[in-house]
Amino acid sequence: MALNRIQGHNLYIGGVLALRNKVALREANITHIVSVLRMRPEETLTESFENLKIPVDDSEDEDLLQYFSSANAFIQSGLDGGGSVLIHCAMGKSRSVTVCMAYLLHQQPQAWNPDSLLEVIQQSRSVAEPNPDFMNQLWLYHEMGCPDDVQSHPAYMRWLSNRHIELSTACGRAPEIDEVRFEDELPSREKSISGERSIEIRCRKCRRILATTPFINPHDKQEDSRASSKSSSGSSDCAHIFLHPLTWMRPSLFPDSADKTTIATASTDDAPLSGRLTCPNAKCEANIGKFAWQGFQCSCGKWVVPAIGVARARVDVTDQPAAAIKTVADASSNNTTSKLGAMGIRLPPHMRAAAIPDPHRNNL
Repeated sequence: MALNRIQGHNLYIGGVLALRNKVALREANITHIVSVLRMRPEETLTESFENLKIPVDDSEDEDLLQYFSSANAFIQSGLDGGGSVLIHCAMGKSRSVTVCMAYLLHQQPQAWNPDSLLEVIQQSRSVAEPNPDFMNQLWLYHEMGCPDDVQSHPAYMRWLSNRHIELSTACGRAPEIDEVRFEDELPSREKSISGERSIEIRCRKCRRILATTPFINPHDKQEDSRASSKSSSGSSDCAHIFLHPLTWMRPSLFPDSADKTTIATASTDDAPLSGRLTCPNAKCEANIGKFAWQGFQCSCGKWVVPAIGVARARVDVTDQPAAAIKTVADASSNNTTSKLGAMGIRLPPHMRAAAIPDPHRNNL
């Protein structure tokens, strides 16, 4: 089982030993080779081919997602030239299969999802089995819409920020401030949706706007007996509404940065792993929720990591229809936006982004 052809495509998957099978490579018309492993095969094994090297290990802390765009372009160039492409790793089981799946998803994002595509590939190569984190990266890629440019996509940047946060909390410390993605400081992608609804969250005490639809972080509802008992008792709403990091949270998340003029000079050595969230209104400063970089368990039973949540008992949530809800790429030039920016919200109500997804459904 040196190399196997994916049915219907001039794509082959194999292990590193496939590089030594010159007869099989010639019969398959291999012109391009993608080497997905950190160690380098002998140069003589790939010197007569176009070769792309992706230096990753088969471990669950690797970011293989960042290479999907370059790998897709390389594979396509090989196929467009009339040749065949071999994608290999050490055993032809995890890394190479992941890269092959990313290419096929990019080609036909509506045709299948990662699970159904893996079943198709296993018909050609039975040992195909990406590690769980690579499968999660494929699902993220699929939910992103399999874009040509992965690294500038907001969902990828959020995922990468969360990985840095998880790494920091695993070491028992809060993340560095420059590793945290404050969502309301980033350009909004233009979107226009009709007939949707917009969510607005305000401090119950002073009515200060805290967040709107684009900044709410939905999560899966945990399906267990504990969650079922809560649902049956009539308490189906989660006790907290989870948010993405926003600029008004900085004094709570990074107390030492409150008096700094630039992030570069802010010290985060003593930033807390968890604590309270307070209203950004200096005349209010009510306790409105809590945060835990290492995560905490929602009342529905789901663990949320990182967890930044406002308590439903401390805020008011309005859900109102909007004929046309828009976000704009640059809202900073709008006076109303600037005013709301001081409150921690960059977008005015008439330009609010798409409605919040179901809070019990995973949506990246």
